[in-house]
Amino acid sequence: MTRLRIDVHAHLWSAEYLDRLERLGKSDTGTQRGIGAEATAADLDRRFALMDRAGVDLQVLSVAPQSPHLAAEPDAVAVARAANDAYAELVARFPDRFRFFAALPLPHADAALRETERAFDELGAVGVGVTTTVLGHTLADPLFRPVLQELDRRGAVLCIHPAGEGARSPLINEHGMTWMVGAPVEDTVAIMHLVFAGVPARHPRLRILASHLGGALPLLPRRLDDHVAFEAPGTPELPSVAVGRLWYDTVSHVHGPALVAAAATFGADRLVLGTDFPYEDGEVFVKAVEYVSESGLTPQEAAMILDTNAADLLGLSGAAPSPAADTT
Repeated sequence: MTRLRIDVHAHLWSAEYLDRLERLGKSDTGTQRGIGAEATAADLDRRFALMDRAGVDLQVLSVAPQSPHLAAEPDAVAVARAANDAYAELVARFPDRFRFFAALPLPHADAALRETERAFDELGAVGVGVTTTVLGHTLADPLFRPVLQELDRRGAVLCIHPAGEGARSPLINEHGMTWMVGAPVEDTVAIMHLVFAGVPARHPRLRILASHLGGALPLLPRRLDDHVAFEAPGTPELPSVAVGRLWYDTVSHVHGPALVAAAATFGADRLVLGTDFPYEDGEVFVKAVEYVSESGLTPQEAAMILDTNAADLLGLSGAAPSPAADTT
């Protein structure tokens, strides 16, 4: 089997893209600026050197959490198109280094369907990326049903990333925990909304990819099953079954016990390598790859997570690895 090491959780933003969002009212782009995540020659050279050190062949780029989820449809469409065009150009320049998850102009479902078609059929996207909530809507909102149906028809990947809103909880956001606690809470809650709505069962060809090992989900399936009858009796299947239909990236800030728990809960075949570059950078980036093999998983499980699962998930199993694949 061809080995292809793919980092499914990596970011890249241009200053122009962030400036455009700021002009449209976004006020939180500072956390994406000046951190080595642009497409400048210097940033790309440094990124590629790190990928080589870790033996990473490809990164799948996404703009989340700075997604073009904007109230005005023309703005959302224009920004989504610009983001996807820029990513497609990068993939064309560096086909041995990059793929991308397309940005969608949500919450505008018809426009999102048009951009989905363009992104897959013209630009070569390997999936779409969204945030855990969209302007206050959960991903299970009936508003997004046509988009989920189309992704299911295509057998496409839907990558879900925290919105950076701390689940809109003052107890999180007003106490310095928006990302450290809020992000995995958002992951957990977003997936549970989909589970309660029956999305994983209703759309069996839809490939849902959750960030950060699914937040708290590796610890919760038995509790969810025991509580669902009296708290969410309309749930169409046991949560433990539903969460087993998803895939999860390995971003855990190099916490081996969390990875082992996720593998035990979901199966190693449901885990794919993620680094959260540039937030896990330098030595931590390298460790974000190495820890998969050092966490206590079997060599076979680690090899699946590192080198085959993501290629199968993204439909890239036939792609040739770059020279970096032989550096570890």
